[in-house]
Amino acid sequence: MHREHRLEQRLHRIHVTTGGRGLVDITAEVRGWTEAQRIGIGLLTIWCRHTSASLLVQENASPEVRADLDAFFSRLVPDGGHGRYRHADEGPDDMPAHIRAALTQTQLSIPVAEGRPVLGTWQGIYLYEHRTSPHRRELVLHLLGEPE
Repeated sequence: MHREHRLEQRLHRIHVTTGGRGLVDITAEVRGWTEAQRIGIGLLTIWCRHTSASLLVQENASPEVRADLDAFFSRLVPDGGHGRYRHADEGPDDMPAHIRAALTQTQLSIPVAEGRPVLGTWQGIYLYEHRTSPHRRELVLHLLGEPE
């Protein structure tokens, strides 16, 4: 017997206010919106509309993981000053923020099953703010899949 598959798609924007450099857990908001769409199986894409912030799926249990990630990036891509970077239009953290975003991801693709993002036990979805000052970031969520 042939089963016809009907795909639907949804689009949504969320705004995230950051407190400056660091990881902001957006898992609950993303999960809540995804579940409300009543798509049983599909694919969720999250897109960050910025060049100085990014997205990560990362450990959600231990805050030390997030602190260690930030410390690692501080060593790998230090803030500017003393001519370290040519681009510093918005301050010494400007170009390092772009480099950090280039080394991470501005888009995530997460499978959806039973109406929920398929995440591991210790996985959370994070916006990674690379600037030192607070910002308001916009993320676009696109969900494609079969209705429940």
